[in-house]
Amino acid sequence: MAPDRVTLQEVARRAGVSRTTASFVLTGRRDMRISADAEERVLRAARELNYRPNLMARGLRTRVSQTIGLVSDTVATEPFAGEIVRGAVSTALLNDRLLFMGETEGDGELEKRVVRDMLDRGVDGFLYAAMYTLEAHPPAALRGHPLVLLNCLTANPRTPAVVPDEQAAGHAAARTLLEAGHREHIHVVGETVPHVFASRERLAGIGAALSAERLELAGTIRCMWWPQYAYQAVRQFLADGARATGLICLNDRIALGAYQAIQEAGLRIPDDVSIVSFDDSDLASWLRPQLTSIAIPHFELGRRAVELLLAGERDAGVERIPMPVRRRASVGPPAAS
Repeated sequence: MAPDRVTLQEVARRAGVSRTTASFVLTGRRDMRISADAEERVLRAARELNYRPNLMARGLRTRVSQTIGLVSDTVATEPFAGEIVRGAVSTALLNDRLLFMGETEGDGELEKRVVRDMLDRGVDGFLYAAMYTLEAHPPAALRGHPLVLLNCLTANPRTPAVVPDEQAAGHAAARTLLEAGHREHIHVVGETVPHVFASRERLAGIGAALSAERLELAGTIRCMWWPQYAYQAVRQFLADGARATGLICLNDRIALGAYQAIQEAGLRIPDDVSIVSFDDSDLASWLRPQLTSIAIPHFELGRRAVELLLAGERDAGVERIPMPVRRRASVGPPAAS
């Protein structure tokens, strides 16, 4: 259960003053004569009891504010993940709720202040969101309050959380190439580090799909997840005389760099090399040929997180949202040897 909020009456009782005196001290009013000693006792009592005024509920009989707080690192101002906010806002409004948003850019102290300010305004429950799927550490102030993790996880598997199904997405990426006829010379492009959730899960899915056909990856072209590094890595790979008929790029920015290197080498997509990627960002439809990419379901993540929060299931565990394949012109049958 959420911890009971300390009331103004409790502060007054501890300080040995009337509720009116405590209210005047804590609101800064100076139109009532209050001794310095009484003022000090009220302030000390408020500190000792960790009193915070309930700004929304003051003067009301109910403390249900019909509001949800979304606390994030950069989700609210990052265009790529803006659909998370739209999904959450739309679902909140459909359920007669308002959504307060606070962004911290990963600053722990700012995060604490944002949470405290939301609590002071009587927020009923929280979404704790991350731009990229990761293991999160929500602030201690959220303990005991209704909470759903959005695009992040904690060490406790029972904590309600909504994340994209990255492992199934990796499986779908490999299946996309297999169904086009690719059986060998399939490479992954990108940095494959175990502590990065998306990388780890996507690789596991890719491996499972290939193993089911008794196949293996031909190799990994390692690079950071940005176009210039992918361009350099794929360019060097081709210059060394290596062969790939299918590339699974770990995000669309990597795919952009791979496109540049492949086309510079005089090869054609998908006639010589097929490419499938992840994210389904705007890049996927801007590239020529258009890029087959597996979408991160941002809107669905936001929508489902609000639904779970309103359902009040405290031990719902982790729910994985499907990632749809957006099939475009970058995948075709492998070229003849």
